[in-house]
Amino acid sequence: MNPIESVDPAIWDAIQHERKRQQTGLEMIASENYASSAILAAQGSVLTNKYAEGYPGKRYYGGCEAVDDAEKLAIERAMKLFGAEFANVQPHSGASANMAIYFASLQPGDTIVAMSLAHGGHLTHGMHLNFSGKLYKVHHYGVKESDGLIDYDQVAALCKEHKPKMVVAGASAYSRIIDFARFAEICRDNGALLFVDMAHIAGLVAGQQHPSPVPFADFVGSTSHKTLRGPRAGFILAKKEWGPKINQAVFPGLQGGPLMHVVAAKAIAFKEALDPSFAAYAAQTVANARTLAHEFLSAGHTLVSGGTDNHLILVDVNARGLAGRQAERALDAAGITVNRNGIPFDKRPPLDPSGIRVGSPALTTRGMKETEMRQVARWMVEVLAAPEDQAIINRVRGAVAELCMSFPTPHEHA
Repeated sequence: MNPIESVDPAIWDAIQHERKRQQTGLEMIASENYASSAILAAQGSVLTNKYAEGYPGKRYYGGCEAVDDAEKLAIERAMKLFGAEFANVQPHSGASANMAIYFASLQPGDTIVAMSLAHGGHLTHGMHLNFSGKLYKVHHYGVKESDGLIDYDQVAALCKEHKPKMVVAGASAYSRIIDFARFAEICRDNGALLFVDMAHIAGLVAGQQHPSPVPFADFVGSTSHKTLRGPRAGFILAKKEWGPKINQAVFPGLQGGPLMHVVAAKAIAFKEALDPSFAAYAAQTVANARTLAHEFLSAGHTLVSGGTDNHLILVDVNARGLAGRQAERALDAAGITVNRNGIPFDKRPPLDPSGIRVGSPALTTRGMKETEMRQVARWMVEVLAAPEDQAIINRVRGAVAELCMSFPTPHEHA
């Protein structure tokens, strides 16, 4: 008997229910993936018992020799993977990584220019209810209504007018290549720092499927899951001269003891991403997303920006008479998990927007390729055409479960 089952049957039941959901359904939320069994094991290891406030060789606790080794490995591998001068692997999440970057380089009241949440940005890019929107003066750029691409001329105009201390690039719902060189040029012209949030595309950068922001940015914040396929956590890359201020901002600035079991899991994730096979995974992730985009377009659906260059597509379901929540629920009932998402210039409310965000990372981890993507897209189109038809939903759910049997998750037997 598993120790969880004997100690807490209710939690064991919840875990088994989630395990079954992941194994028998199609996980197509663009920010989710499957961590390897080694990563899961590290997160459940004895390292969870160890307090280690401070940094390797400079801890405020004794007995840190082993966790020092783990953290140094994570730092070295992150720097090697992304060609960075400096790395901090302690942030608990992408949001806390971003917060540390702001704290290291800005003062409350400073001006930043960042991508609007409504156009694909992130909460930590100055959304008014988030700490970033409360502490800093934020001017938002977006995408062009004509083509759904980032309006770099608007970025330049906002910087010329407001002279920000920092420009934030990166997105959570943008399906095209981001021109970091252009952002860097705008920053140079206006004396601004460049911070790139690459949480969504970190795995694509590691796998050479998206240009790297590291040569251009003063700071890069990221999560270690999503396309990077590691534990749910964050990390920071930066120019070497910013290292001491970043370290101080993370600890003691906003965190106490790092989660050493998660730091070890990050080290494993970076090692996995350094393996040549990871580049093939990243390339297949993009190929799968493009296949999904092609099938949706062929079926008459509208995609923001007309397609994808990365791991996700943003589908305007309202153009077919649906609301985002309705589409999400119908697909979920059919065993296909996506999330409702706003689209640029959306006229619907944020809690029930016009779009859904669809990603390929998790299905690619399971080994699915273009053939499976075409079938999955056809099922999705079928459900979206009749979201109240229970017979169609039941039939698709059965077909989804059958497909999943041929493509086990990495932790099927963990």
